[in-house]
Amino acid sequence: MAASVRWSLLRFIRSHHLRLPVNYRNQCYSVWAAHRIQSQQFECKPFSVRMLSILTQDTPNPRSLKFLPGKPVLGTGTRDFPTSNSAESSSLAKDLFQIEGIKSVFYGPDFITLTKTDDDVEWTDIKRHAIEVITKFFESGQAITMGATHAESSITEDDDEIVLMIKELLDTRIRPTVQEDGGDVIFKGFEDGTVKLKLVGSCTGCPSSTVTLKNGIQNMLQFYIPEVDEVEQVEDEVDEINMKVFEEVEKKLQDS
Repeated sequence: MAASVRWSLLRFIRSHHLRLPVNYRNQCYSVWAAHRIQSQQFECKPFSVRMLSILTQDTPNPRSLKFLPGKPVLGTGTRDFPTSNSAESSSLAKDLFQIEGIKSVFYGPDFITLTKTDDDVEWTDIKRHAIEVITKFFESGQAITMGATHAESSITEDDDEIVLMIKELLDTRIRPTVQEDGGDVIFKGFEDGTVKLKLVGSCTGCPSSTVTLKNGIQNMLQFYIPEVDEVEQVEDEVDEINMKVFEEVEKKLQDS
């Protein structure tokens, strides 16, 4: 009985673009209906370089900026390059890391998100150099990346109906909206009532990412799936190592 009710709910979610009514309004990712209001606050500014017109768009993270080339980047899915060492599979990412002040690069279906090292770095010079690099790359006709992307959450034989529901909600209700704000949410597991998610792109380092997880994503998952007790942010082991290395280098530069 419970299984049939759950799958009926899942089909209903798929066929109706439901949004959970919520009174929360946070500064980071507009996971709820507030996204439209929030997105109107971010002005798109066109930069015309040669034949390619590139737009830049603010994100809820003041250290991240979206670049929209007006054509597909990945087409589908996302790809995160948290450090320059992780950019070997993409010549564009490697070139973008050569710009002074760039901390990370993120590809979306039709956008590129750049995150700067700190608030003291001005966007003016970064934008000018980034637009030149992006324009030159697209004119070259090269492949954007040779690595794997974060596509829709893959379904495995080990997934029970709760995990299937979680992945369905993430892929259809949450990830598209977060991607509009220059980031992504990757499912990493479900254990003992805890949903483990990895935040990438403009989500990384966002001042209100914790609020987003608790007041946005967690509330939505709990509304549809009572078995969800909480949502927890996790990092891959390699990401943690890269971040520690980056922080050590940054500290040495500040001390010198």
